[in-house]
Amino acid sequence: MTYTVAVRELCEFTAKQGDLDLRFTPAPTALEGMAGHATVATRRGAGYRAEVALARQYKTLRVRGRADGVDAAQQRLDEVKTFKGRLDRQPASHRALHWAQARIYGGLLCQQEGWSHIDLSLVYFDIGTQKETVFTERHSAADLQQHFEAQCERFLAWAEAQVAHRAARDTALGALAFPFGTFRAGQRPLAEAVYKAAASGRCLLAQAPTGIGKTMGTLFPLLKAMPGQQIDKVFFLAAKTSGRQMALDALHRLAHSPTAPALPLRVLELVARDKACEHPDKACHGESCPLAQGFYDRLPAARAAAVAAEGKSAAPAPLLQARVREVALAHQVCPYYLSQELARWADVVVGDYNYYFDLGGLLHGLTQANQWRAALLVDEAHNLVERGRKMYTAELRPDSLALARQSPAATRHPAVKKALDKVRRHWVALDKEQAAASATYAVYEAFPEKLLAALQQCGSTLSDHFADHPAEPDAALQAFYFDALHLVRMAELLDTHSLVDITQPTQPTQRPPHSQRAGSKAPAAGGSTLCIRNVVPAPFLQPRLQAAHTSTLFSATLQPARYYGDLLGLLNLAKGHVWVDVESPFDSAQLQVQVARHISTRYPDRQASLAPIADLMAQQFTERPGNYLAFFSSYEYLQQVADVFTQKHPGLPHWCQSRRMLEGEQREFLARFTDTSQGIAFAVLGGAFAEGIDLPGNRLIGAFLATLGLPQVNPVNEQIRQRMQALFGDGYDYAYLYPGLQKVVQAAGRVIRTPSDEGVVHLMDDRFTRAQVRALLPGWWGLHPPAG
Repeated sequence: MTYTVAVRELCEFTAKQGDLDLRFTPAPTALEGMAGHATVATRRGAGYRAEVALARQYKTLRVRGRADGVDAAQQRLDEVKTFKGRLDRQPASHRALHWAQARIYGGLLCQQEGWSHIDLSLVYFDIGTQKETVFTERHSAADLQQHFEAQCERFLAWAEAQVAHRAARDTALGALAFPFGTFRAGQRPLAEAVYKAAASGRCLLAQAPTGIGKTMGTLFPLLKAMPGQQIDKVFFLAAKTSGRQMALDALHRLAHSPTAPALPLRVLELVARDKACEHPDKACHGESCPLAQGFYDRLPAARAAAVAAEGKSAAPAPLLQARVREVALAHQVCPYYLSQELARWADVVVGDYNYYFDLGGLLHGLTQANQWRAALLVDEAHNLVERGRKMYTAELRPDSLALARQSPAATRHPAVKKALDKVRRHWVALDKEQAAASATYAVYEAFPEKLLAALQQCGSTLSDHFADHPAEPDAALQAFYFDALHLVRMAELLDTHSLVDITQPTQPTQRPPHSQRAGSKAPAAGGSTLCIRNVVPAPFLQPRLQAAHTSTLFSATLQPARYYGDLLGLLNLAKGHVWVDVESPFDSAQLQVQVARHISTRYPDRQASLAPIADLMAQQFTERPGNYLAFFSSYEYLQQVADVFTQKHPGLPHWCQSRRMLEGEQREFLARFTDTSQGIAFAVLGGAFAEGIDLPGNRLIGAFLATLGLPQVNPVNEQIRQRMQALFGDGYDYAYLYPGLQKVVQAAGRVIRTPSDEGVVHLMDDRFTRAQVRALLPGWWGLHPPAG
């Protein structure tokens, strides 16, 4: 069996050495890099070829890649690298890696064209100045052949081990049986749909009810499809920690199944940098952090130890956060960057959405670079709309600029101060224009040109500064710099998928002092929040879904399918997408759904609703004591009802979710739900306890929903409504109704988790009687539009 490796991956494995060093930053964006390569190509003469495909076999290893540029007449190959900042600050290890890649490409080209020698050029293209710095070496084909074979030999043993692992993995997966013997009701049709989507290389949008075991019902069939579809990697992507943990638990169960007692499946958990960093007070380079010093020298041993099985007949230990940390510290390397290296060699990677869908997502980048056949499982995919919007939204706040202007660098370095001051001047001017129009919130057709130019220039100045002064850590300046870079990048990608808006701070309602009354100077400007607000993530998500061989987006709340198809980019996929709505195994006899028509939770009616809500909750608890969850639209509303509940029904046990609960506090909140406990827990709809928690049996027997979950009517949401109307029609439904009721169904789904569960849900608002609203609630609840 042949192992195929990209030139870049080969060289990064064999030629990287020395420290982990992130000081020579920032790297150009992907678009800037492509534009830079195109510019270099256009400057060359006739007959110059760009992106030349090359490949060669060496023993059981196939090496492939694309040379950036070839001039056959001159027998020259260009390896183009785009950069920002000062080239003389580039670490020697980076230059050595680039030469290693150029020499591999040169050897492949000489062998393909029959050349006896070749000129290799490292072309460094400065994104800022558009200038090239070129270094050239002449090599004989024999020398390059020797270099090629040496690199291949260094990789060959590892490659052969990967081939053996892949063969063992695929054999074991072929024999793998469902670990529970039989599927739950609803689980089999879900599994069949996932398998068929993988077999056809399509995207599946699957709505499946809560409680049927969606995690196992999607993971198992996709693992079974891996051998036949030659899938390299499965990425299980979740919005929350609870979703990632459920995937890890399911994979653990599969790995210890009686049918696969030593399943050779490498499972990697990816966590956020702040949770993995051992030295958050140090910079990521060898002169600052001991775990960055000599990182690439110690990486081979750490990598080998991480993927090694615990015994000859044992499966590899899952690479959970604790395991990766243990291996990393034993070899004195950074745990966070070790986990990123291990993503290349894992079979299943479990991580947050951003690792694949973010503009700089690690897993998407590796998939593209290595041409992997990847399969995606997107857990609780209804969250991808809002998470996608956040990923592709850029915001710049005035306090970020203020802190940057107060930083030591702005004090010591005139160029930095000048660049920041220029940004502030244009920002202030923009605020004054908006103040003159008496607008606290304004939407623009495009990002203001003068301010954008100032931000671009400031970014270039700060790039030079960081390259020139790598030993000067400056958190505030770096934070502003990255925010500004993201804003500029999103401005370059601006289209109808996003809004440009500027929000002025809310002014106090009290009478202003005499100095600020009519005829006085306007208050200090430059206090607005600048935002490029993504409202339709589809144009960014679609190419990432397209890059995967297959993808399954699943949730209990994906209704209506058209809404998610429009916003997630499913309608323009090359092979289209498949929709499946898995029938619920539950029936209406298990769940009493009652609508409180006498209650209105509309904002003007809030005060009048407090006592009726409290009384209804107390009545239900008295009739059937047990554990309940009560959901409200905000912390303020929650507290108002809780206060009335305490006053009117002091003997009934209850507890409340608080703002910004830590993970430990969340665990304590949930720990109060036991098989023998009783009480009502007050929580916020859309928060930590409204989805992703499992409280079967008597741990939860009912829920109260004092809200339709509709987003607040405000200038931002009204702009979103208008944009949705222009793009899709049904602007109100897309901006308010669908997002709100999705949260309602998720929260109510906490009550019935198994076929033996019974419970009650109180929908406390008269609008739940509307046919349009009921049509978006689960059919098995047994609600129908009221007669007449």
